[in-house]
Amino acid sequence: MKQIPNLFTLLNLFFGCMAIVFVLQNGIEIIPDANGQQLLVIPEKIWMASLFIGLAALVDFLDGFVARLFKAVSPMGKQLDSLADVVSFGVAPAMIIYQFLRLSIAQEEDGLETSILWMAPAFFIACAAAWRLAKFNIDTRQEEQFRGIPTPAAGLLVACFPLIYWNVQQQWVTEILLNKWFLYFFIAFISLLMVSNIPIMSFKFRDFGIKNNLYRYLLILLGIIAVLFIKWLAAPVIFIAYLLVSLLTKNRHT
Repeated sequence: MKQIPNLFTLLNLFFGCMAIVFVLQNGIEIIPDANGQQLLVIPEKIWMASLFIGLAALVDFLDGFVARLFKAVSPMGKQLDSLADVVSFGVAPAMIIYQFLRLSIAQEEDGLETSILWMAPAFFIACAAAWRLAKFNIDTRQEEQFRGIPTPAAGLLVACFPLIYWNVQQQWVTEILLNKWFLYFFIAFISLLMVSNIPIMSFKFRDFGIKNNLYRYLLILLGIIAVLFIKWLAAPVIFIAYLLVSLLTKNRHT
């Protein structure tokens, strides 16, 4: 029974590996449009990577709950959880950003001949995730609140990129996601947030009372409202709100 939580953690890793498979299966296709011009697209199957990262996040949440249920919290479980998270919320999201960079650069003149070094910065996300998780494992200050954005939060934000790209029918959204300078900025931004010491609110509920969880409930409410009104664009809005609330209430986290 004590190994059941670890099986959940391994399922997290399995889903992370599946996400990487679907990212790697999506090469760039060149399709002529009605005017004879070339269109460069990534097949829509990459959204499956987003799905598996979401499933990884779900079981990542459940493994801690199951560990407490079976009283099976252990040092091995903590280390195994971090190893799985590196893949599911570090490597897999980095591969998604790699593909978006690849598509962005491919649209430039002679873009298909561009060196891989221009896409390599995407892997800074994986490196930052590994650094953040290693720090978490030895930092006793992170029992009540996090130091730096949690790796799953960063990974889920990136996982929403393909879903936003194919479901939000607004040109400015597409242009931003296919702008290499935006992608480079995002890589630096999310990587620095992960390795920073910024106090970030934990979503671990010690009880379900309003007093100790007011800001958590407010964020959940904001998330529901955002999803109802702006659908997939809610993901970055919720992330920014999470960051801002954490900064504004850093001395009140429980």
